[in-house]
Amino acid sequence: MHTPAPLPRISRRVSLQWMLGATAALATRERQLFAADPVITAKGYGPDPSMVKIYAPGDVWPLTLTEPHRRTTHALCDLILPADDTSPSACAVGVPDFIDEWISSPYPAQAGDRRTILDGLKWIDEESKRRFNKLFADLTLEQQTAICDAIASLKPKPELKRAATFFKRFRDLAAGGYYTTPEGAKAMGYTGNMPSGTFEGPPVEALKHVGLL
Repeated sequence: MHTPAPLPRISRRVSLQWMLGATAALATRERQLFAADPVITAKGYGPDPSMVKIYAPGDVWPLTLTEPHRRTTHALCDLILPADDTSPSACAVGVPDFIDEWISSPYPAQAGDRRTILDGLKWIDEESKRRFNKLFADLTLEQQTAICDAIASLKPKPELKRAATFFKRFRDLAAGGYYTTPEGAKAMGYTGNMPSGTFEGPPVEALKHVGLL
């Protein structure tokens, strides 16, 4: 049986910087509906991490997603945020790595999402095999969409409530990560603190007033 090639990763330094920037926007989550959160013993990077250091896997905390998890995550990210004529896809800017760092970190604001995401990835692959005899990453776009449509509803069927909670949180993480990248900010039309024209300096009257002329 053909073994898929390992999926590419962005550097851990980049993904850690990214996670720090997105923390405030993504801290709120819904009440946990899956199993209790697992115990995470990593201590993290402390209050003053070095963002110029090159981190290797395990230097800060162990990453969570296995290669099968990553394949499912990649497929789901690009289904939620596909490329278009002006913007890259979620995977093209490294959103799966952001999600992996997020659920692997030992901090309360992030650690609670770990079980929701892991159980949800397991569920979506099992549902894919039940309905189509393939893993989610191997389905057609139409098949993937059919599964996600059922759990993207604001009022899902009772038996899909936990899966819907997973999908909502995964979608929030994917979107939150994507739109905190330069590419995502550009897709929103956000330019930041950019000048609207050429600055010619302060007027002569102001410079005279403060004794600079």
